Amino acid sequence: MSDSTVTEPEGRAQQTLPRTVTGEGDQRVLHRLRTPRRPRLWFEILLIAVSYWTYSLIRNAVPEQKAQALRNADWIWRAEHHLGIAAEESVNHAVNSVTWLIVGMNYYYATLHFVVTLGVLVWLYRSHPGRYAAARLALFATTGVALVGYYLFPLAPPRLMNGSGFVDTVTVHHTWGSMASGDLKHMSNQYAAMPSMHIGWSLWCGLTIFALASVPWVRLLGLLYPTATLLVIVATANHFWLDAVGGALCLAFGFMVARLWYGALPYALPRAAPRRGARNCAGNHDGAADERRRKSAPPSGA
Repeated sequence: MSDSTVTEPEGRAQQTLPRTVTGEGDQRVLHRLRTPRRPRLWFEILLIAVSYWTYSLIRNAVPEQKAQALRNADWIWRAEHHLGIAAEESVNHAVNSVTWLIVGMNYYYATLHFVVTLGVLVWLYRSHPGRYAAARLALFATTGVALVGYYLFPLAPPRLMNGSGFVDTVTVHHTWGSMASGDLKHMSNQYAAMPSMHIGWSLWCGLTIFALASVPWVRLLGLLYPTATLLVIVATANHFWLDAVGGALCLAFGFMVARLWYGALPYALPRAAPRRGARNCAGNHDGAADERRRKSAPPSGA
């Protein structure tokens, strides 16, 4: 009798294993993070404000390597000549000869970059909450990788090239706006032209509008917006064509990050997102329904 031992059931022993051993807790946390949720307004406002402040701080903290930036600009200019696409100077002079047009482009360059991007974010938040987080992640990843480009490849814009014939349209026409010209030039890094976030952000806006808008003419505007932005950045001598290519590549990286995290491109996700806590309620309702079905089912021997 004294030699007898008491053994615990195998199932009970398994239940005493800590959750961290099985990894179920970590998997559930990761699953919750990767599941689109209904965004919270206060959090999104704070996140966007802090993110843009951080982006501006890091961008302007990148050393202004003037000599290297000018050498890189010369290299880009020669490369475009070899490719047969070095038409920026001609576009710059042609548009600059039409005062009302170039003044309008100066204000376009200075304002729509922010206004349209914020407008699309607000529209996504209100009308496509299930896609908002993934689209926002794509935009943030695009902007983040651009900072790497500014650091690794400082580049002078065409208007600052030595011995070039480009016209700095903001300075010549005394228009307000560009942080890279006039009285505001000392507040911004002058040699962070590659990649062009005017193109990265406008492409993000344009593709989002084209993919999700239901009105045909609005979808068309979505396609025209990045096209017009490309013309503006070249006409105002703020970027080369290849800077736009760099911006497009950054956007492709941003979409890849969103695709890997959420398992689908933002536009392929459901339009609506469940409210926080809705999953648990749905689970409880499903469990109750299963219990009712079991009680109403006839006995197995009937």
